Order: sequence, then structure tokens, then C-alpha cells
Amino acid sequence: MTGKRLSDQHLPLTDELAGVVARMSGLLLTHETVETALGLLSALAHETVHGASGAGVSTMVGGRRVSSGSTDDRVRQADALQYELDEGPCLAAFSGREVVRVDDLTRDRRWPRWAEATVPLGFRATLSAPLVAGDTSLGAIKVYADTPGAFDPRSEQLLSLFSAQAAVLVANVQAYDRAKRLSDGLREAVRGRDVVNMAKGVLMGRSNLDEDAAVTVLIRNAQRDGTTVAAAAEAVVESTARRRR
Repeated sequence: MTGKRLSDQHLPLTDELAGVVARMSGLLLTHETVETALGLLSALAHETVHGASGAGVSTMVGGRRVSSGSTDDRVRQADALQYELDEGPCLAAFSGREVVRVDDLTRDRRWPRWAEATVPLGFRATLSAPLVAGDTSLGAIKVYADTPGAFDPRSEQLLSLFSAQAAVLVANVQAYDRAKRLSDGLREAVRGRDVVNMAKGVLMGRSNLDEDAAVTVLIRNAQRDGTTVAAAAEAVVESTARRRR
């Protein structure tokens, strides 16, 4: 080692990441789905970290650990083994909020059961970095290599810088996805309410019922058909429309 800083020995990391960040920013503007976003993150990590033969992202969804955007089946299997055995470098990076590097899975004894089960997949080294946005740990991004010693301190620095940007992307995309699902749910609720009101009016006029009796009919129809009140109301409205044709 010379007296140069790590980032001075090669192309500056900020320059290497410039294109990555630009592509990630573009994705934010297009509001892609979470799965698509995480797939792009994995592909970019695979391309960016020298020596990587696969990459993936682990996030927490509804209290469950989920692998998304994995670049191949081996990554998915290696991640699944971590979740199944409840041990491994990616989980350690997520819980400890620090970069975790494994130089040789056949020699590292920190997660023996996971390492033993993962070596047959062909992986010999791995590097994981946490995705942290503000005070929230969102998961971890990791790269795998087929050769031992594939990653070094510069790889750690690169993946750390990359994961910081990735965490912002994941947080924004997840927030957008949650807002969209909430918006869709609200629209469906309003639509359901409108349909129910229309059906009540139809029943009140057609069968000379008061409002409470019309609601009772809708509930009875829903129970009979094993569906929701909104669906039963929609059936009433549709039947009236057919009669008028």
C-alpha cells in the first residue's frame, strides 16, 4: 500500500457511480414498480462491483424477509438458505447496519450452516451492505463471487456508496407503491359506496322498500352468493341496466 487514498488508486468511485446514480434517478422519475426497481439495483450492483457473479436485494415486507430482483437462481437460493437457517452475511448486514464481507465461504466460520449449504451453489465469496434511509433499515444489497478473495476494501467502499443511493431509491419507490395502493383502495371504496347507493335506490323504487330494507336485501344477496355487498349491489345495478336494453 502507498500513501494514496483508496479512491485515488483507481478511477474515483464518485465518477464510477455517476452513471449509476443517473440511471437510478431516472427510475425514480418514472415511478417503476418496487420489483422492477430492485431488479435494476441488483443488475447495477452486479455490473459495478468488480468480480461479482451475481447480486440481489433483501427487504422486509410485512415482517417477512424477501429477495427481490435477484440476477439469477443461485442468488435466490443462497438468500433463501439465509432465511431458512436464520443466519448469513446479508442478515448480519441488515441487522447490524454494517458492511459484511466473506472472503472464502469454505474458511469463514461465522455462519457455518449457511456456508456449507451455499458452497455447492458455486459461490465462494460474498459482500453485503445495508440499505439504511434515515433511521430505518430497509434491507441489504449483496453481491456474490465464484472465486475466493474476489472482494477487497475498495469493493466494500464502492458497495457502501452504492447502497446509500440505493436505500434512497428503495425508500422512495416503496413510499410511492404504498401511496398508490392506498389511492387504489380509496378509489375502490368510493366506487363501492356509489354502487351500493345506486343499488339501494333501484331496490327502493322497484320493490317499494325503505332504505333499511334495501340494505337488508343486499346483505342477504351477498351472503347467498358468497360475495361482498358491493358486488351484490353491482349485480342489482347491472340487472336493471339489462332490463332497460
